[in-house]
Amino acid sequence: MGLSSTPITQPRKFPTSGFDTINSTILFEEESLPGYLKAHYYPVCLGEVLNTRYQILTKLGFGSTSTVWLCRDLHQNRYLTLKVHVRSTQPPPDVQISQHLKSLQSTHTGQRYTRIALDSFQIRGPHGPHHCTLYQPAGIDIRDYIHCLEGDALPENLLRVTVRFMLVALDYLHEAKVVHTDINPHNILLGIDDTSILTEMEEDELSNPAPQKLLSDRTIFATRAMPLSTGEPVLADLGEARIAQTTQTGLIMPSVYRAPEVMLGMQWDEKVDVWGLGQTAWTLFEQGHLFTTPDLESEMDHARRFAEMMALLGPPPVEFLRRSERSWRFWDENGKWNGRVDIPEQSLETRETRLQGDGKVLFLRFLRKALSWVPEDRPTAKELLMDEWVRGDDY
Repeated sequence: MGLSSTPITQPRKFPTSGFDTINSTILFEEESLPGYLKAHYYPVCLGEVLNTRYQILTKLGFGSTSTVWLCRDLHQNRYLTLKVHVRSTQPPPDVQISQHLKSLQSTHTGQRYTRIALDSFQIRGPHGPHHCTLYQPAGIDIRDYIHCLEGDALPENLLRVTVRFMLVALDYLHEAKVVHTDINPHNILLGIDDTSILTEMEEDELSNPAPQKLLSDRTIFATRAMPLSTGEPVLADLGEARIAQTTQTGLIMPSVYRAPEVMLGMQWDEKVDVWGLGQTAWTLFEQGHLFTTPDLESEMDHARRFAEMMALLGPPPVEFLRRSERSWRFWDENGKWNGRVDIPEQSLETRETRLQGDGKVLFLRFLRKALSWVPEDRPTAKELLMDEWVRGDDY
């Protein structure tokens, strides 16, 4: 996946003083993660040039599988986002998915709204190999953006536009036989139209360095906050995606957004993404999750979630339940609820409080389509683009 051209930009020199120093006894940044082992993480340094090409400029974030950095491609004089993954001999899953998508040479508009890996390479750390992945820079995720808004929720017009872009991205992925499996607000990022905000971050790091924790074998750098950007949203993180020519089995999706066919151990396909987007739309608009049972660890957790689903979406068809033996733990052979958990007294109409009149009717109709119990009854992403609420004034 290499790109080659003549170097045109000299690396910049980063300050070695002038920053706040974090006490060495305090767990800082990635050190505070459960199960953190320093030998798993590559000791990235500001100013370091990786693969003779990518200079590290400032830290953008961290997680259990990587640290994330803003870098400059010295060969093409452009900003990129660089993920330095924890030690592994295997390339990250999204690299394979990205290679598959690029190999198709599609002209689908959804490519613009899907964040794929541009390039990848491997470096050697003190304790073994680390894979590095490069992406177009993107802004904060849409949940962080919402926290900047009055009322801590997206206005309807912004929600509609966001759903449209995500449906275009999903249509692109599904046409390529890729199932994302992890549609949720944290994987919807704001685009960056104006790269001057990245220049400002670079200059800030040089003139006002972020705090650092200095250790004998590495430096832990503080994350620099990403400024608000104004670009179109993009669907990110193909790390859990699957190339699926046919139906699949197995546990996928974050528990709070999990589709019923997955909960019941049935076969699943790209319609799980439509379900995930339906729930995500609710979360972005309604200041909370549609279903209030966050975890699905036990059978009682599943029973509570199914009870909530029946209250809001009606009972599942018995033909659907017959696809899995697990169904009979919660319903009888005629599809009657076994009653171990009471069905809450609520409906989508009573739960939805921000809209009125026709606007409310259309929004809930869209949700009921996306959240159909039976996957085959859910519209495709392309079909949902024609939904009356999604189209809004364009309908």
